Amino acid sequence: MIEDDLRAAFVRHEPMTPSTGPLRAAIDRLAATRRRRRQRFQAAGVTLALLAALGVGVPQLRPERPAEDSLPSVQPADSQSGALNVLLVGVDGFGAKPPYRLADSILLVHIPADRSRPYLISLPRDLEVSVPGRGTDKLSSAFFTGATEPQPDLDPGYDLTRRVVADLTGVRVDAGAVLTFTGLRRITEAVDGVEVCLPNEVRSSHSRRVFPAGCQRLDGAASVDLLRQRRYLPDGAFDRDRNAQRYVAGLIRRAVAQDVLSNPVRLTALLSAAGEGLTVDDDGLPLTKLLRVLPELKSVDPVGLSLPVGPLTDNVQRVRLDPKQGPAFFAALGEDRLAQWVAQHPEQVNAVR
Repeated sequence: MIEDDLRAAFVRHEPMTPSTGPLRAAIDRLAATRRRRRQRFQAAGVTLALLAALGVGVPQLRPERPAEDSLPSVQPADSQSGALNVLLVGVDGFGAKPPYRLADSILLVHIPADRSRPYLISLPRDLEVSVPGRGTDKLSSAFFTGATEPQPDLDPGYDLTRRVVADLTGVRVDAGAVLTFTGLRRITEAVDGVEVCLPNEVRSSHSRRVFPAGCQRLDGAASVDLLRQRRYLPDGAFDRDRNAQRYVAGLIRRAVAQDVLSNPVRLTALLSAAGEGLTVDDDGLPLTKLLRVLPELKSVDPVGLSLPVGPLTDNVQRVRLDPKQGPAFFAALGEDRLAQWVAQHPEQVNAVR
């Protein structure tokens, strides 16, 4: 009897059920937008990672300089200085499918308004920060939190990391990219290996590889192996961040030496190499505008910088921003005075070659 009553109730109320058409259409539009966004990112991904993030200007690609008023205007990053900030997030164990892990490398690339040269700033993954939804936690947890809630996705992982980095530094993040180690391996193979210059020998805790001190060309697998190392390094994760900067510098040198950026065939191959291992965010600063800025750079060699932090805290293995130098560094970043900061604090500069 109860079953019959329930069926009768459903029949009576069925005409009152709203149409699912509008909801379905909205979902389809959102899905289509996401698909288009990712397809566009796949095509432009390596261009941003190699050019935008690292500030490579290629003189032979520079056309006749148009009149100033014909150039697209670039919105300043955090003031009227015209400086730009690009966020790079490297993720280990992050393929096309879950599980999603913590971000291993977080780099903020600063291109100053005078276009002198790019600055590559390593933000420690163990840095203690405020993460929405988690409270006080490590910076690396921002990517994991965003990428796994409410469902696995690269984009929200980057978005939350971007928000945390912007709050931490006080500067606007204009563009960025997430690169998985799978994508990094493919990019490395696409340029036939990358030369990395190490100040000391590195022994892999994951394989039997030994990376001697000095410059050496690494294939994709070896590059990934090196960038995963921290356990036996004197400064642990800090040394891993420095090695990431060295790899990035070597990748740029290799791409430029092979004329990748001036050869359409090679450029197309490189653009497609990363596949789903790369996602790019250019919502804040369109790539067309960013690419018009890059040829203005006076030097393509990046300056590697370490964020001023204190020692690891007990028990929780976190690091905290140096209470004096940290705020001063972020002030220099926000006011586009990193050149002066480097001159005053050479101990924070990392040799990338």
